[in-house]
Amino acid sequence: MSAEIKPGYKLTELGVIPEEWNYYSVEQLISEGVLEKPMDGNHGNIHPKSSDFVSDGIPFVMANNIKDGNIDLRNCSFIRKSQADSLQKGFSKPGDVLLTHKATIGQVAIVGCIKTEYIMLTPQVTYYRVANTSRLNNVYLRHFFGSDVFQRVLQSMSGGGTRSYIGITAQRLLPVLLPPLVEQLTIAEYLSDMDALISGLDQLIAKKRDIKQAAMQQLLTGQQRLPGFSGEWEMKRLGDVLSRVANGALYISDEKFGVPVTRIETIATGTIDLERVGLAAYTPELDKYRVEIGDILFSHINSIDHIGKVAYYGGGEALYHGMNLLLLRPGALINNNFLFLLLSSEFMRRKARLLAKQAVSQASINTTELKGVELLVPPLPEQAAIATILSDMDSELATLKTRVDKARHLKQAAMQVLLTGRIRT
Repeated sequence: MSAEIKPGYKLTELGVIPEEWNYYSVEQLISEGVLEKPMDGNHGNIHPKSSDFVSDGIPFVMANNIKDGNIDLRNCSFIRKSQADSLQKGFSKPGDVLLTHKATIGQVAIVGCIKTEYIMLTPQVTYYRVANTSRLNNVYLRHFFGSDVFQRVLQSMSGGGTRSYIGITAQRLLPVLLPPLVEQLTIAEYLSDMDALISGLDQLIAKKRDIKQAAMQQLLTGQQRLPGFSGEWEMKRLGDVLSRVANGALYISDEKFGVPVTRIETIATGTIDLERVGLAAYTPELDKYRVEIGDILFSHINSIDHIGKVAYYGGGEALYHGMNLLLLRPGALINNNFLFLLLSSEFMRRKARLLAKQAVSQASINTTELKGVELLVPPLPEQAAIATILSDMDSELATLKTRVDKARHLKQAAMQVLLTGRIRT
């Protein structure tokens, strides 16, 4: 027995919506003059090739240039205007809503202010242009295309997988829910305000991250000294400041009852990710490999881009040390946090990559050579002070990231109810 539909609502192909709302296909909106015919880029021989790209010109927008509601016009390819003018279609202008429809499916953005007359789309991207603004608001359409209710239909029609695709003809069957224009505008304004909040937080995080990187470069090399410190820094070898350098245990996997054990994926993000540990059958032998608070895990066998990546164990869930990561345990001559920050700095990562020997598929660092890496180290009190300042910056970044994650979740929740009419504005 179907659920009862409450007064003021009706049942459509996309579920229950308010009676004042209407359900359309893209084809219907085209036939009624609400949308122009959607258009993607040029196919076949006329499609620009990589040899046509220039350093500046008309932006040539691919699917991977559209992410998180934005168009990356700085890092896209460019073609000469004379070539762009000779193409047949795909000329996108400010106000167009862009939808990726090949391989990367369902990324959405709206074309804002641009320096050129138009941008050129590849066959991976479709533009939707509103023809009748008294019935449809383009910003509302952009948000609706990003909604779960639309994305589910889009994904089901595109086939899924790495070869996902939905062509222009099939896109005409895509659904659009239209509230009255006043309600469209209210929804669009609310969700755009949320986007502005998220964008502002993202920009602040990027700025704070740049400030931290500059501070690391200056403080960890002695280019800038903290007030109250004037002692000489000493050159030490990494092996001289460690009490333990070791590879991990060989273990037998136990996916049901095992204890967490490190593997390369554990520090893939630069922090210890307990969701990506291995699981080992516990034996008393493993106790010798238990990770202690202050230990540093170091990636010494990996692809060259991941060589030198480190993570700090600050306690919490018990963790055991498996193969393929080195465990570095700081000794009495160095502050744990200072050493971690020093090893995670970009200049030390570059030094590690230079030290690595590249094999067929992986690079690796010889443990003896790693112990011989020279570090310029201040006295312990200054180490602690530097670590505190940089750790405080990390805490501030973590707080901002929590705020932006919360804002994203709130926006998603708002989209769920506003773009289906479950809550009216």
